Amino acid sequence: MVFDDCFKINEIMKGFNKGWYIAGGWAIDLYLDKETRKHHDIEFAIARKDQLSLKEYLNEWKFNKVLKGELTNWKNEYLELPIHELHGRNDQTNSELEVLLNEIEFNEWKFRRDKSITCKLDSFYSFSKEGIPYLNPEIVLLYKVSNTREKDHEDFKNVINSLNEFQKKWLREAILRHHPNHEWLDGLN
Repeated sequence: MVFDDCFKINEIMKGFNKGWYIAGGWAIDLYLDKETRKHHDIEFAIARKDQLSLKEYLNEWKFNKVLKGELTNWKNEYLELPIHELHGRNDQTNSELEVLLNEIEFNEWKFRRDKSITCKLDSFYSFSKEGIPYLNPEIVLLYKVSNTREKDHEDFKNVINSLNEFQKKWLREAILRHHPNHEWLDGLN
């Protein structure tokens, strides 16, 4: 079934009383309301300030933090930048997930790679018709400009014509600031 992985995360997170949002390629597919390519994993984003609440909520899960490409056990310490990625595993259900910590303060998201790039929280995410929260595609695409892979180009091609003028303008300005020679700028004119 389409979006099975998203539904599983939605089921896991349904009782979490903080914001969370499907990220990456799955977020783009939720925005388009169709699966556009094969996905090898699923990740979701939360506010950095909610990390300990998440760990308490998912207390049956074991988490590793990623630092310089290495997985290390996450105990109960509060994680600051540069750590922004967690990998969780539930041995009872044989489930895995990836969590991305985002810089969100005072109803504003800040791009961790350049904190001058911001977005109001209500423009940061949307809900699928099934009620699954996801990052808006312009946010997802911005994360993909630093190390653009073939699947990222595919995501861009799949979604670019579905973005409204506000989304295109925001993404163009953000890419110009963060990666001013990126090839996607030509498609955002």
